[in-house]
Amino acid sequence: MHAFVFRLLLTLLCALCGATASAQSTPAASTLAVALFAQARALENGEGVARDPLTAATLYCEAARQGNADAQYNLAWMYANGRGVARHDGVAAFFFKAAAEQGIAVAQRNLATLGDVAPEMPECMRAPEPEPVPPAPVVVEVMTPVDYSLIAPKKIYDLVHKLSPRFNIEPQLALAIIAAESNFDAAAVSPKNARGLMQLIPETSERFNVGNAFDPTQNIRGGLSYLRWLLSYFEGDVALVAAAYNAGEGTVDRYKGVPPYQETHNYVQRILRTFGAKQHPFEPKVTRPSPLLRR
Repeated sequence: MHAFVFRLLLTLLCALCGATASAQSTPAASTLAVALFAQARALENGEGVARDPLTAATLYCEAARQGNADAQYNLAWMYANGRGVARHDGVAAFFFKAAAEQGIAVAQRNLATLGDVAPEMPECMRAPEPEPVPPAPVVVEVMTPVDYSLIAPKKIYDLVHKLSPRFNIEPQLALAIIAAESNFDAAAVSPKNARGLMQLIPETSERFNVGNAFDPTQNIRGGLSYLRWLLSYFEGDVALVAAAYNAGEGTVDRYKGVPPYQETHNYVQRILRTFGAKQHPFEPKVTRPSPLLRR
């Protein structure tokens, strides 16, 4: 938002504090919308202030977003006539329609003059996206590596121990992921179409050249390739690697840590417990580190 507009909104909010305290029956948002409309109209027409139609349009839109019909009509008129803003019949139709629905008859007539124009909502009417919830720390009190030789089918256990060193992955981490993902079922398919032992979605299979995700050898190779990439991307942080394997590296980046999903928290705790360590060696040359690790 333009600095002037921000200061103006702040001034209006402060000025309204007393008014809303003495008029409990009037919602604060409605009162603010009226004040925004009055200031916008003054700026549009240069009444006591320098004429500034762009700022007027910004204030009109804020008042319109709070349901002020007069602001909706005036802004529609500005867009319909290209007064102070670029002409846009779709936006004009949007605001004329909104004003008409609140009982402004002339808005309905003006809407009819635009003809068969589809209303188009401008960006200023869209509610701002909520800030991502900061991730809660993942706390694991006891780490006890699992002896997968007692749990995993011998064929899969041996295959993991054969392939893991080629990708510089500790077999214990790969086995922990397989246990959590498929419980060693090579034919497993998730509701999201993740397949095989390491539950590779089609995009990951394609990314790491896996032709048949149900083939144990191909699946493990693809999963190990992905783990090697994630370990490099998150510089060996097992919690972040596990979170990314479960929810995607993009989600971890967006939340700047383990996402606030119960499923992902449980998954991360399980991997940390059964792998038995918070860090894993990584290869820096595989990829650049995640933005959340860059200093």
